Amino acid sequence: MAEPARIDARGPRFAASITAVLLLVGTLLSLLGVSPGPESALDRATDPGFLLILVVALLFVWGVASPRTAPWGVLYRKAVQPRLAPPTEFEDPRPPRFAQGVGLFVTAVGLILHLAGVPWALPIAAAMAFVAAFLNAVFGLCLGCQLYLVLQRAGLVGRRGPASA
Repeated sequence: MAEPARIDARGPRFAASITAVLLLVGTLLSLLGVSPGPESALDRATDPGFLLILVVALLFVWGVASPRTAPWGVLYRKAVQPRLAPPTEFEDPRPPRFAQGVGLFVTAVGLILHLAGVPWALPIAAAMAFVAAFLNAVFGLCLGCQLYLVLQRAGLVGRRGPASA
């Protein structure tokens, strides 16, 4: 059986750094957009916080659908990685890709609930995604990757059955 592909472990942390900044700004903008009175669906859909979190969600979609062409990965491989020492740590690309899916799920729930008129849904979802991206960027702790490993041990994702020798 062929060895699974490996990626430079610094790449996902780089992407998480940019994502964390975007999510922090999106969280702050969405907090500024929370209003006590009724607002129309158009008002909610054109809120700057909503639009930025929507862009982040679309970037998550891109990261899940085509991780090799996702903007932060390409930027890392073309502009950052050549300026660094060769990588010493490699990782399976499946957990970071799964983590992108988790980020997509969290932000999508916030976006949908925001459009439905739930006032605090967007800032809470954006803040949750920010915390996860921040932990990955600063400490190398990828919560989505950890969830992937738990689900893999339970046999729900990844390879099934024992590894071949």
